[in-house]
Parts: sequence; structure tokens; C-alpha cells
Amino acid sequence: MGKIEETVPSAEGRRKLAVLTLGEPNCRGIAVTVRIGEEGRLPSTEISGKLPTRRKIIERLDISQSLYCGTNVGRLEAVASQVTNVSITDISEKGHILMNDWLKSESFRPIREMLLAKLAPEDEVRLIIQTRDIQLWRLPWYAWDFFERYPKAQLALSASMYDRIIPIETSRERIKILAILGSDSGINLEKDRKILEKLPNAEICFVVKPKREELMEQLWEQQPYDILYFAGHSCTEGEKGRLYINETESVTIGDLKHPLRKAISQSLQLGIFNSCDGLGLAQELASLHIPQVILMREPVPDRVAQEFLKYFLQAFATGKPLYLSVREARERLTGFEYQFSRASWLPIIYQNLAQSPPNWHQLCSS
Repeated sequence: MGKIEETVPSAEGRRKLAVLTLGEPNCRGIAVTVRIGEEGRLPSTEISGKLPTRRKIIERLDISQSLYCGTNVGRLEAVASQVTNVSITDISEKGHILMNDWLKSESFRPIREMLLAKLAPEDEVRLIIQTRDIQLWRLPWYAWDFFERYPKAQLALSASMYDRIIPIETSRERIKILAILGSDSGINLEKDRKILEKLPNAEICFVVKPKREELMEQLWEQQPYDILYFAGHSCTEGEKGRLYINETESVTIGDLKHPLRKAISQSLQLGIFNSCDGLGLAQELASLHIPQVILMREPVPDRVAQEFLKYFLQAFATGKPLYLSVREARERLTGFEYQFSRASWLPIIYQNLAQSPPNWHQLCSS
């Protein structure tokens, strides 16, 4: 295939959507298809390629995770103190190089060149990785030098199956948020509360360390709400997410599926899980067809979780698009990477491809 010529960049940039669909890995590699188009329209371009098997990347990522995390449950106060910064940095840089070498594979070249041809550096790009393999979700996609070339691009993950739930039309003057503050052993959730309380034009119901029955009651009775927020300890078990709602009890998304399904059918547009290791949560929420979720890929230091929430809400509540608000907040986390390596890689969006992300004003009128 000959080299694709790049298009002339637009003067102001456009809003573009690029969906990379990855098949299940096998001995021949991973089939990849990319669909590119203007935001809100049908894709105008589609092309296929392939990536080699990812075994070496997964092995390197597993080493990096074991050094970085130290444990697999709970928002953490001092992850970096458990290993030397030299070890973390060394592993992280090698993983960065390995990821880009993988994405420069010859079999992936048609897709790389199509992205260059159809996207201009000033475009606002939603790049979505769609796959049913949670291990592919775990790869360090932020290491891809694509994001250096496109400063307004933001990554999201998506399941291979999705559906749109059309909510009941409502109109409110204030955004309604249900905020669950769970187990706080070793962490400070009072800062999360203070950040949320500063939000403009928002009505917030706080549920603090609820018993299981109380949580179920609040999920039913506080509907409809636009944003569901959880802070505390969580983990991924296999492909399921578990939330520690108090010091002795935990629940899975499956346990909460009935009230959550009703909330989504009414007005729930965004879930924010400011807790550790949230990919299992995204997997289960995807089956309920939630529009979008912001979560942490891996165990997250307590301070990083708090600063991300502050930076994200500062941007989002002033009217910036959700994706650009996440990117801005992530980039501001780089100031903490001298202490917590790759902190800016932890926040990630899960996106239901049948839905479009709302801005703050649209949440009021959804």
C-alpha cells in the first residue's frame, strides 16, 4: 500500500471521532479496524490492519504494575515509597518504548498513515479503543506518541457491544449528583467532599459509609440523578469490579444492577469512580449501557485522586468538553510524577459508543 498523503490542516480544527476496534488476540496477531469521521456523523473512512501478538508488552506491563502498585486494593497514600523511583522510572520508560515499537509495526502502518491523513494536529479528537479483551484495555495507550502529535486528543475505552438507552426527558435548574463516600481506611475522603461542595449549580446527596441495605435504598430513592460519584477503596477481581462501601462490606456492580439500570433509563449520564483499579467496574457498567464513566486504571495514590477530581471539575463545570476536561486534568497531574510515576496515565474514560459525551450545561437539560 502506498503512502497516504496528509490532508491540509483546517484553520480552527474540527471535532473528530476515531474508533480503533481490536479483535481477540490469536497466534496470527490482533486484527484492527479504524473508523474515522466528523463528530456526530457516520464514519467517512474505514481501513483495516493488524498488530503482532502483545505478549512482551503484557509481560513488561505486569512488571511495571507490580512495582507501581505494591497492592491491588484501595486508594493509596504512598505507593511510591514502596519501591525506588529509579526502578519505577526505568520500567516505565522501557514500557513506553516497547508500546511505540509495537504500534510502529509494519502491519499497523496503513492505520497509522490513515490517522495522519484524516486528522489535523489542531483537531479535537476522541480516540476510542474498542475491544472485548480487558487485557488490551490495560495496555499503556497513553504512551503512544499519537497523543504528542494531537494535543486535543483524548483516549477512551469501549466495549465491543453497546446500546443506547433513551432517558426520560427531564429539565432541572441544577445538576443532581449522588456521591457515595465508602471505606476510607488510610485515605482522606473529606477532601473529595469539599471539592464536590464547591461545584456551581449542583445539588449533591452524600451517602457516607452506607450499609448495604442503606446504599440500595439511596440508589432507588435519590433518582433521578445525572452523575454518580464514588470515592473509597475498590478493586478488580477477574473482570468484575468491587466497591468497599464501609469497613466491613463490599458490593459489585452486579449487586446494584437494578437501581443502576433504572437510573440510566431516567437521567444518569456520567459515573465517576475515584478509586483504584476500576477497569472491572467499567466492564460491568458497560453491560448496563451507561453513557460514560471516568475511572482509574490502576491503584491510585490518595493525593493524585483528589487532585484529578479538583482539576477535572474545575474545567468541566466551566463548560469545557468532557474529553478535553479529562485531558487537561491528566496533564496537570504530571507535576506529581516526580513522586508518583505516570500518575497522568491513571484516569481513563469508558465510553458507550451509542452516546455522545455531554457538557456541564447539557447535564441540566438532559
